[in-house]
Amino acid sequence: MQITFPSLPPEYRGWNLTVGFATRVDGKDIDCAVSAEALEDHFGATSSSSTDLLDAFNRHRSQIERMARNLLREVHTKELLLRSGHFRFEADRTLGGAKT
Repeated sequence: MQITFPSLPPEYRGWNLTVGFATRVDGKDIDCAVSAEALEDHFGATSSSSTDLLDAFNRHRSQIERMARNLLREVHTKELLLRSGHFRFEADRTLGGAKT
């Protein structure tokens, strides 16, 4: 499975408070996004404003793309929404199950 993230700018989606980003899986476009809650809880966004969410996304893009890549390897889907729980679960796993 080939997963790539074209270097296109992320898209603020105020209608559902997410930041969308370009993803291709085996040559097909997949709609990926990360929730405002995830960006606030795990990546330092101080509000759900477009400026704060896009800044947090850009500062942590590699971590967000890594999570998307991991999930896309497990599920075959046309769209993926990364929520706070995805990152919380990953943090718990890497800490050996420790509660944070």
